[in-house]
Amino acid sequence: MSEEIPLSPVGREEIHKLEAALLVGTLFRPEVLQALKDPSERLTWVDSLAVAAAALARSKAGMSVSAIAEELGRTEATIRGHLTGKTKAGQLVQQTYERFVREGVKIEVTPVAAEETKVREELEEERRKREEAERKLQELLKELEGLINRFKP
Repeated sequence: MSEEIPLSPVGREEIHKLEAALLVGTLFRPEVLQALKDPSERLTWVDSLAVAAAALARSKAGMSVSAIAEELGRTEATIRGHLTGKTKAGQLVQQTYERFVREGVKIEVTPVAAEETKVREELEEERRKREEAERKLQELLKELEGLINRFKP
């Protein structure tokens, strides 16, 4: 059972639903997942995306920039930057919103699952290679031991 996400929210509950959908929908974009791999930028990215999602959800509910800034504890310039797409986070959240308008609210998490599968396959391949190398090493050690024993007096 999926929950209805309003694209023009009315009231706090609907604002929070849209805000959460925008944040999650944006976080699972491939370019955002890639950026989040850098630990030095991770907190900045997540914070910026959260503020941009919160600002856009409130803007779609008809709140003014000054009211949004006050509620989120950010400057009006920061809010305006996100809403006008002058920030990368603002652009990404806006693109997510536009996708929701076109396609409905669908949050794809398959890139993460696909990446996990790929990593598991690579890990299994590396494990197989290691076992093969260990087997060859044991064979070489036995062969070396045989050669040493042949030349012992």
